[in-house]
Amino acid sequence: MTTRHYDVVVLGTGPAGEGAAMNAAKAGKRVAVVEASPKVGGSCTHLGTIPSKALRHAVKEIIAFNTNPMFRDIGEPRWFSFPKVLNRANKVIDKQVMGRTEYYARNRIDIFFGRGRFKDANTIEVNTYEQGPELLVADKVVIATGSRPYRPENIDFDHPRIYCSDTILSLNHTPRSLIIYGAGVIGSEYASIFCGLGVRVELINPGKKLLSFLDDEITDALSYHLRDSGVLIRHNETYDSVETTERGVVMHMTSGKKLRADALLFCNGRSGNTKDLGLEAIGLDANARGQLAVNDTYQTQVEHVYAAGDVIGWPSLASAAYDQGRAVAANMFGIEGGHFISEVPTGIYTIPEISSVGKTEAELTSEKVPYEVGRAFFKNTARAQITDEAVGMLKILFHRESLEILGIHCFGDQASEIVHIGQAIMKQPGEQNTLKYFLNTTFNYPTMAEAYRVAALNGFNRVF
Repeated sequence: MTTRHYDVVVLGTGPAGEGAAMNAAKAGKRVAVVEASPKVGGSCTHLGTIPSKALRHAVKEIIAFNTNPMFRDIGEPRWFSFPKVLNRANKVIDKQVMGRTEYYARNRIDIFFGRGRFKDANTIEVNTYEQGPELLVADKVVIATGSRPYRPENIDFDHPRIYCSDTILSLNHTPRSLIIYGAGVIGSEYASIFCGLGVRVELINPGKKLLSFLDDEITDALSYHLRDSGVLIRHNETYDSVETTERGVVMHMTSGKKLRADALLFCNGRSGNTKDLGLEAIGLDANARGQLAVNDTYQTQVEHVYAAGDVIGWPSLASAAYDQGRAVAANMFGIEGGHFISEVPTGIYTIPEISSVGKTEAELTSEKVPYEVGRAFFKNTARAQITDEAVGMLKILFHRESLEILGIHCFGDQASEIVHIGQAIMKQPGEQNTLKYFLNTTFNYPTMAEAYRVAALNGFNRVF
């Protein structure tokens, strides 16, 4: 068994692991990463963010083709199977893996493909797939092993008609009907995707409203457009048991309802990937959801062991995970950028998509902040009319007296891109982060960014 010595060993090559490894390497440290899968990228690249967003884009194009009258001149509406659409996602995944593999090679970071676990406080034993057992001795360790879908024991996930958000990517047919249990970000995104493929979708929400962390007006808009697309949303419903047959699935609800469909996608929560890491060998405990507690430097209870990404819980976003990983390396070696990631924009890739940053109306009302609202509806903007993407709006929340920007909420095409303009202004010092920036700045015309000027004028007229 070979023993190798490193300054840092990173467990996981998702966004958090990659961020930590690259930043440590840039600081001149000798770095190794351990990846349980045969390719780099983690769940973000292979099972979550990349495939689901590539799927969404393909479905969005199909919807545009089938609903735009202009395309009727070249043929009738087309039906596309889920496996055929998935091919596009696989091509994107391959490109991502290739690029990320080059990053590690360029920065001379050693990659070990295999299962890693703590043998003692500074030693990681890796059972590599090609070379057998390896011992990696490190001064510092970063746990960035990500998360996996929560799978209740009373549901048979081995049944060919029951899926979680990981296994849904192995679906080799297109069901006529689908029950999606869990109406969080993942459930809402897949509801949009399958509905766009012509599948009859029932979205089951154990809570009383969709995505309750969003601004109420945005949540209401999402609910309306999902229903308008044909999704049946059931709020305040929990399941009691799941019955399976060769022909489909029956979900028995605690309310007494029986819901039938060709297949079930269960996506109600995720758990940290800390099982079988050998944490007991270093005296480190995970909570009931497999997550690790960290301080504001991402340090765990063990001084030289850090953690970042989904394995520590909130916000469980790829964007935040990458920044957390970079911050970990900065904190470990005292270099610039070692802050705690606390302000994160939300990007939800439903159809249409949603993005927001800052406070919601409910939060500002609760805090008794005197705020006002500026709105721009996409249906009134020239660019949206040209692209035929008229659904949506941009909403600016600002202080009535100082005009400071307090929140940006966007629903519609390119929302996750548009929100970053507002985010950048919110970060500016002094009077630069006020509504006046949008009033006094010339935007290209026609653009979606012009919605900021329209929304600012709308809000300003409410105050003066």
